[in-house]
Amino acid sequence: MAGRNTKQTSADVAALAARLLNNSSASSVQKSLAAAALSQSKTAKQTVAAMEDLASKVLKSEKYSEETKTLAGSVLAQSSRRR
Repeated sequence: MAGRNTKQTSADVAALAARLLNNSSASSVQKSLAAAALSQSKTAKQTVAAMEDLASKVLKSEKYSEETKTLAGSVLAQSSRRR
């Protein structure tokens, strides 16, 4: 399929995502991005538009941690090339 992004979540980012999903003090934003990143691990699934928007907002904001921005970057890297 032309324009399809086949990038996958790296092992390091997948480990970060798993750790955050198991952390009861992780924010809902972190958990959402972590779930999206893990869903793209070892598969060619692409990011949905709503997650692209969230990830973009995280990257543009100064209030999020580097861990959160790492997840956001991974999610955006796997977004549809058509959007």
